[in-house]
Amino acid sequence: MDNKQWIFGRHPVLEALQAGQAIEKVYLQQGTRGDFEKELRRICRSQEVPLTVIPKEKINWMVKGNHQGVVALQGVAIYQKLENILPFLYEQGKIPLLLLLDGVTDTRNFGAIARSAELFGVHAIVLPGKSSAGLTPDALKTSAGALSRIPVCRVKSMVSTIEYLQNSGVTVFASDLSGEKSLPKLDMKGPVALVLGSEGDGISKGVAKAADERFYIPQLGDLNSLNVSVAAGIMLYESMRQRT
Repeated sequence: MDNKQWIFGRHPVLEALQAGQAIEKVYLQQGTRGDFEKELRRICRSQEVPLTVIPKEKINWMVKGNHQGVVALQGVAIYQKLENILPFLYEQGKIPLLLLLDGVTDTRNFGAIARSAELFGVHAIVLPGKSSAGLTPDALKTSAGALSRIPVCRVKSMVSTIEYLQNSGVTVFASDLSGEKSLPKLDMKGPVALVLGSEGDGISKGVAKAADERFYIPQLGDLNSLNVSVAAGIMLYESMRQRT
């Protein structure tokens, strides 16, 4: 793999985290114990950076060099706090339009979704901390630079985030093949968060239950679903049409 995407070695990884650099994920070698492991877990937890324990063989495949059992995948931007963005939007007199991605893992899909989000006026994209594509160089490239212009937030719990949004006056609509209402019948003129599920499984049960409404995209063909980035473009175009 390309070493340019990675920071490796105990001191370089800790220093990058302590300096607040954009770090997408940290991988720790299985069996690592002691003060370093405790400090690494502490700082990853405080900065909400996912940490995964993997075998030595996998780290050896990731990077070529003296990794000392730890590597960090560099990001292209710092994740922002949704709790800072939403009040700011209200203060600016804007009507929030947010996009929640519940487990989109393919980097190219994420980049394409971000490109549509930037074009159609989304104010922020929200991702879960685990099982999700993130702010990597490949995602930035696929997004045609959109990920450098639109805020991206990483949260611990999508369900808790939905509850926070609802308590803040945002209506949450989740895309679901078994949804009760078709996309054009949604009222998206007010503060809205649109939720898209993973490429294979769609939205999770918790998210489906927490959302205000579940909707489907009308179709004429026999295939049962659209590519997730195509679905995002259709949803966001409809939201722009209504809001403008």
